[in-house]
Amino acid sequence: MSRPMIRPTRAVVLPLLILLASPAADAAGGQAVGGRLAAGETALIDPAAAPGDYLRGRLTVDGGRFDLDLVDGAGVPLRHFGSDIPTVRSFHHVMGDTGERLQIRAVEPGGWRIELDPPVPAAAQKAPDPEPLSPTIAALARDLARGGDTAGFWADMAARGTPLVEPADRPDRRIVTFLARGARHNVRLFGGPGTGHDELQRLGNADVWYRSYVLSSDTRLAYQLAPDVPDFAGTARERRVAVLATAAADPLNHHPWPADAPDVWARDSLLVLDDAPDQPWADAGASVPRGRLDHLRLTSRRLGNTRDITLYRPAGFDPARPDTVLLILFDGREYQRKVPVPRILDAMIAAGAIPPVVAVLVDSLDQDTRGRELPGHPDFADMLAEELLPMVRAAAGFAPDPARTVLSGSSFGGLAAMTAALRHPDIFGNVLSMSGSFWWSPSGTPETGREWVAGRVAAAAMPPPLRVFLAAGIYETSGDGVTASILDTNRHLRDVLMAKGVWVRHREYATGHDYVAWQGVLSDGLVALFGRDQP
Repeated sequence: MSRPMIRPTRAVVLPLLILLASPAADAAGGQAVGGRLAAGETALIDPAAAPGDYLRGRLTVDGGRFDLDLVDGAGVPLRHFGSDIPTVRSFHHVMGDTGERLQIRAVEPGGWRIELDPPVPAAAQKAPDPEPLSPTIAALARDLARGGDTAGFWADMAARGTPLVEPADRPDRRIVTFLARGARHNVRLFGGPGTGHDELQRLGNADVWYRSYVLSSDTRLAYQLAPDVPDFAGTARERRVAVLATAAADPLNHHPWPADAPDVWARDSLLVLDDAPDQPWADAGASVPRGRLDHLRLTSRRLGNTRDITLYRPAGFDPARPDTVLLILFDGREYQRKVPVPRILDAMIAAGAIPPVVAVLVDSLDQDTRGRELPGHPDFADMLAEELLPMVRAAAGFAPDPARTVLSGSSFGGLAAMTAALRHPDIFGNVLSMSGSFWWSPSGTPETGREWVAGRVAAAAMPPPLRVFLAAGIYETSGDGVTASILDTNRHLRDVLMAKGVWVRHREYATGHDYVAWQGVLSDGLVALFGRDQP
């Protein structure tokens, strides 16, 4: 590397000039220069670094006191590193393009020494790849560095199935590594242990992309891999939504869900760790009596639209039975396509886990309509009370008891269940919320009132006459820096309801924001609200 140039100023004597013009390399490969200055004398040091280089160094003082500054090529001060320095002072700087020099000025006469570390060029200012958390990936990285290849690794992964699961430092934790092969530009994780579309990292220049997490051993979740997601000059939301263009099932995962999805883009991949709680009702309905399904059409005057309604009645349904439950479940199409709600209810009722249930599965039409109607929409709540319930009574010959009527949904559906029940507690006496979006607030809400539902409950003069089951995933922790996460807002709402004296049951699951978890949560919530031990 080039040696720094030292320029004495203000009539520095010749012996000093000779000393300063002979800098020596230090043991670490940097440069060291030094000398003595009388009071008031200065010396200029050219660090021989290029614009953008990261410069690091130390001034060591011997018997005097010195000021240390950075000046431009004309001697104009740019940056002050220290005054009246009696011992040692470190300095750090990214070089500009103005001919910058270090300037040392003696306040009291004495000796000085500048040690300069080798500059870090702008092109080298990139953090090294972190040591892989996964022992298997770390071993693969070492093998690749010795000239190995990835063929054996991928053959092993194909046989074992992905994600890669390894022991962690605690018996109730696992190291889980999501893997993708052969992407050109990027890979993102859609779903999984978070809601942020996390990016996978490439292992050097190999065909291995990976991201590792330490997860609870009772984790159950669904995910997709999104290779080579388009990156373009759109809005942040448009770029985020672009992940849907490539998100598909993991080709090396041995547990596709649902298995009968029409293509890989409509299919998720499952991760079920060894301590994950059972979902005994999800696959247990094949050998039990099946209920009846009727498909109805509801035209709403309040909302100005028409939607599909699926009405489920259990086998042997007796409309006069007093303990019958009415379940109104939002996103009804998804709760038949991804979650076999009728079969789950068949199995639970046949086993006596819950009393007979009449279920009304309400379609959301489309994403725009869903995003408009479900979050706290009073007309939607009134539609349920004034238009949907009369249609159900007429079709089923069944007059539901408000105390045994439950509104349920996930995400915005959980929010809708709570807000509609708060608006009509005399009609809807129970709420079963799955990962409810209680971070939501109406447009224009002040920042201090962002948790609008919790604030509404807290401000009520009387506790709402409801029974509430709240559930959220421990990985639903992503917020945007302004609104809190689903996990945090569910915990807060739980605390507010309990402080008000409302009957609440709260559960947290080692899962993310997906239907594979909610198919178990729905069963748990029905048991908590209406099971054998409940009134």
